[in-house]
Amino acid sequence: MDAIVKAFALIGDPQTLGLMLLAALFGLFVGSIPGLTATMATALLIPFTFFMDPVPAIAVIVTTVATAIFAGDIPGALLRIPGTPASAAYCDESYAMTKKGLGERALGIALVTSVIGGLVGSMVLSFSAPMLAEFAIQFSSYEYFWLACLGLSCAVIISTGSTLKGFVSLLIGLFIATVGIDGTAGYPRFTFGSVELMGGVSFIPAMIGMFAISEVLRYVASNRLVIEVPPQTNGSVFAGLGPILKAYKFNIARGSTIGAVVGILPGAGADIAAWIAFAISKKRSKEPEKFGTGHPEGLVDAGAANNASLAGAWVPATVFGIPGDSITAIAIGVLYMKGMNPGPMVFIMNPELIYAVFLAFFIANLALLPLGYVAIKLSRHVLRIPRRVLMPIIVAFCMVGAFAINNTVFGISVMLVLGVLAYLMEENGFPVAPAILGIVLGNMVEDNFMASMIKADGDPLGFFSRPIAATLGVVTILVWVVPLVTAAMRWKSRMTNGNTIS
Repeated sequence: MDAIVKAFALIGDPQTLGLMLLAALFGLFVGSIPGLTATMATALLIPFTFFMDPVPAIAVIVTTVATAIFAGDIPGALLRIPGTPASAAYCDESYAMTKKGLGERALGIALVTSVIGGLVGSMVLSFSAPMLAEFAIQFSSYEYFWLACLGLSCAVIISTGSTLKGFVSLLIGLFIATVGIDGTAGYPRFTFGSVELMGGVSFIPAMIGMFAISEVLRYVASNRLVIEVPPQTNGSVFAGLGPILKAYKFNIARGSTIGAVVGILPGAGADIAAWIAFAISKKRSKEPEKFGTGHPEGLVDAGAANNASLAGAWVPATVFGIPGDSITAIAIGVLYMKGMNPGPMVFIMNPELIYAVFLAFFIANLALLPLGYVAIKLSRHVLRIPRRVLMPIIVAFCMVGAFAINNTVFGISVMLVLGVLAYLMEENGFPVAPAILGIVLGNMVEDNFMASMIKADGDPLGFFSRPIAATLGVVTILVWVVPLVTAAMRWKSRMTNGNTIS
């Protein structure tokens, strides 16, 4: 109890609260700019944390990430360009609402569900960290392989239009993921003698190109100086949200739970949590045909999942020193720099510091509600900016973002090439989202598959040798098989009915 009191004193310091407010504004700005991600925002903060005590340093990172993840929804809804990878899963859905004049409602849903999901994730982190981390630490390469396969399956499930085209898009993403040095054999693949390609295709420039640059190319190809944006309904951001949240209260709980659980798994992150939550939402929905037309159900699930996963990722980070995602990897570096070594002993030696971090999550998510409201109201003005002015600005930010990842011009080249590819894909009816997820999870699938095969001496039954792996494997295979069986039964039924009529 004494440690909790000390934690309140640490986090309640006026200087700490002031820094958290500045961090929130910084996160909203960076997250709302296409090409600049929550990860980049965190990395940019590192030099400033040198001059801070441990608690303010971590509180600043937590606040920045929480606000940046939500802010990524703003350009996604208004411009169909996700500000962060976590927004990509439901970008098309929120943009469809904007075209109906309901952009503020879409962002209001994203804001409220993000806050709720963030608070749920914070509760999971605060009260269940040791237990949940103990479960996650049991994962081996077998479990990670099946988890990645499940994530890839979700990419095809949620793709709009033809399932076959969604699958082809996924294969394109997986092919891009194979570029670079083979981690097992150490042999270069599809590098064509390029030294830059030896390290593979970086995800951030790829995402920027496939979402942002493709949108710019679409604008140029339209040959219109001004793109008419449907008028938006004026009024409160929260108008009409009550019935929606009441109707989908189970979705909020489900999305928050999925986000917290997925966030705990090292390497998963908010983007995978959002993909999985959106896919499950569509699969379990009573109105799946409305998805892609501006339906709020998927937004509720995914919006809650992405922020819940942020706190979940800190479970293995604080208890075992295992980063749940790239952001917590940066945060762990800050903890070590401040002499606050993450692990079980920190709960014994410095419990007040850990509890202060937990409190920072609650404060950051509560502060997101009013600050997010202001950000949404201001974002309306983006719609009034002529596209001929906005597009060059977006390209400039995209180039900065692509360059800053590895401090190389090659990142800009990757961005431009994949931007053209994404434009050609969408013009021919191939969804981009599965390709993005294929790039993200491709290495994870391959690395864990090879490691598992080596451990099992080439025996495929090794993937089912552990209880958790067997469960994930059965679920994944069912996700693959059930749609095929259903399609076969429908085909058989049509053939039978056709023969009967004849």
